[in-house]
Amino acid sequence: MSGKPTDTPVTTTVTLSAPRRGEPVRPDIDPAEARARIHDAEVALLDDRRLLNGEELAALAALPDSYVTSLAALAHQVRLTWCGPEVEVEGILSAKTGGCPEDCHFCSQSSRFDTPVKATPFLDADEVLRAAEETKAAGASEFCIVLAIRGPDERTMQRILELVPLVQDKTGLNVAVSAGLLTDEQARRFAEGGVHRYNHNLETSRSFFPNVVTTHSWEERQDTCRLVRDHGMELCCGALIGMGESDEQRIELLTQLQELDPTEVPLNFLNPRPGTPLGAERPLDAWEAIRWIALFRLGLPGVILRYAGGREVTLRELQSMGMTSGINALIVGNYLTTLGRSVEEDLQMLTDLRMPVGALTGVL
Repeated sequence: MSGKPTDTPVTTTVTLSAPRRGEPVRPDIDPAEARARIHDAEVALLDDRRLLNGEELAALAALPDSYVTSLAALAHQVRLTWCGPEVEVEGILSAKTGGCPEDCHFCSQSSRFDTPVKATPFLDADEVLRAAEETKAAGASEFCIVLAIRGPDERTMQRILELVPLVQDKTGLNVAVSAGLLTDEQARRFAEGGVHRYNHNLETSRSFFPNVVTTHSWEERQDTCRLVRDHGMELCCGALIGMGESDEQRIELLTQLQELDPTEVPLNFLNPRPGTPLGAERPLDAWEAIRWIALFRLGLPGVILRYAGGREVTLRELQSMGMTSGINALIVGNYLTTLGRSVEEDLQMLTDLRMPVGALTGVL
């Protein structure tokens, strides 16, 4: 080809992926109105230091894709103002994997679904301690012991209460626990036994919850979260985005989290697991994930907002952008039944972003 102006141009067709099923089509908004919504949120969060209500969050959620970078920039500034520059690093360990009797439709550990994950016994103390020491070596300040159970029986309570002081004494790490639904007495014993944070996720809004779990109620999860707070432990209460819920239901979840006042909110994105009822779903689009990272920060300005499961398959090359859209904590290494990326990659990302690693406590 000579490159002369008279030559016939070569056309290249690029096919972009279609929007994910169920994602909203957001209409264009007058630019002045869009800027006003973002400005009003900035004044509320940075000048007045107040929470946004559901109506204000819904107005931001309705902004077109072209304003996601503006939402992300505001969310990053809110994070720095309310929480500071530090990023908290945590490692988690599945101390009892699989065989769970509950039917959470996203979870490969349920005994009700035919998945590759099979039930295994509770790990012994040496295995737990070894994982905690690896977590400490990665620069983490928090270590979470996770069990795939509806709730702890007495034998499980005893095992956990033996492990918590052992890990604390040997590593100096704060120890968190995730062991399902609790009674008032169990919450009291965990608090007295030194559990720093207790994780119990709402996962989704009250209105959408029956679509993904039928063996226990949203209200039972809410009750456990309140017991954790009542007994003086820090509450870690996460969300799982991308199960088919609407924008309105995500905003509903945000306002319900505001009411619970957690210290930490792990933000998970559905990573469809083979054999589960949600196994055929497509992961959330990366740009949509950035939008909701920013909105969770704007709705929960003072919490520890932690990158959790599904970020690798959802955000791919945009994981660094998520860190500048409101995230101030991350789980490093592998998750419960899925692989994460290497600890070295995450720590290098933080170094590149000039984000110091440190322990955090939420201020919401």
